[in-house]
Amino acid sequence: MTEHNEDRRTFLKTASVAGIALAGSPVLAQTESAAKSGKAAAKAGHTAITAPTQFVEANGIRFAYRRFGKKGKLPLVFNQHFTGNLDNWDPAVLDGLAAEREVIIFNNAGVASSTGEVPNTFAGMAKNAEAFVDALGLKQIDLLGFSIGGMVAQQIVVDRPELIRKLVLVGTAPRNMDAGNGQGHITPETGAVFGATYDPPENLWLKVFFTDSEKSQAAGHEFLKRYFSRTVDRDAPIDEKVAPAQIAAVGEWGDHPGERFAYLKDIKQPTLVVSGNHDVIVYTVNSLHLAQNLPNAKLVLYPDANHGSWYQYHDAFVAEANAFLDA
Repeated sequence: MTEHNEDRRTFLKTASVAGIALAGSPVLAQTESAAKSGKAAAKAGHTAITAPTQFVEANGIRFAYRRFGKKGKLPLVFNQHFTGNLDNWDPAVLDGLAAEREVIIFNNAGVASSTGEVPNTFAGMAKNAEAFVDALGLKQIDLLGFSIGGMVAQQIVVDRPELIRKLVLVGTAPRNMDAGNGQGHITPETGAVFGATYDPPENLWLKVFFTDSEKSQAAGHEFLKRYFSRTVDRDAPIDEKVAPAQIAAVGEWGDHPGERFAYLKDIKQPTLVVSGNHDVIVYTVNSLHLAQNLPNAKLVLYPDANHGSWYQYHDAFVAEANAFLDA
């Protein structure tokens, strides 16, 4: 038990350090422009590295978000991965999708520059995400969730099916997922990856998102360059409360009562399920479970790819996702 507690402390410390490293890149921290950016966001031509940070309040929470892209279609709302903030999305994916539609990225309650507390269940996170969408006055959206964000996204569809037209699930899992013999429904590989030390700290994401092959690691280094390409109005780092709450939510999701996968039959929305063929963070088989049990799902697997498959194959993913959303 002592060894398990020590491993958990190391996991939490490494996860928090990595989140801070990515959010607090040496280039620039938050600037005053975030507070003044509401009008600027309405201007055309913004990209992932120039879209201003805006804020909207709902249920006593001040949500930070960025909204940009081509108007005229339903906006695509993104739900973020473990310990991620506004700057953790890949600009190549955001800009590729924004060429065809508006994209909206946001920090859920208690994460980085959003106020409030991080719930310890995905049901609680979903309620906050729904409040955010309602605060923007949106009656219907397309929804994307990555990793734990995909678990939140599934809950949103269950809660508010009328709100969601189409669903994109990347590197995620259903309730009662397969996680090997890992503690708290977290795979053993995840524990090992997050339990190691990295210099610089952001190199953690080369192990989280990419395989060990030369080709995949090269794609990972290019990805990190894109990660840090935003130099103005960067997001705040996460604090030490984020990772423990999100880990607790994973545990609850994995222990969910009832018939396994039964809830998926009620998700009627067309769904694109995406994974790498060697995802060791959220095992690839979980994407197969989703595709087999969702009534209207398509599965895409990328070769020689880990948890960040859509970042490694960003051009292919953008083409696939845009075609799916436009169909």
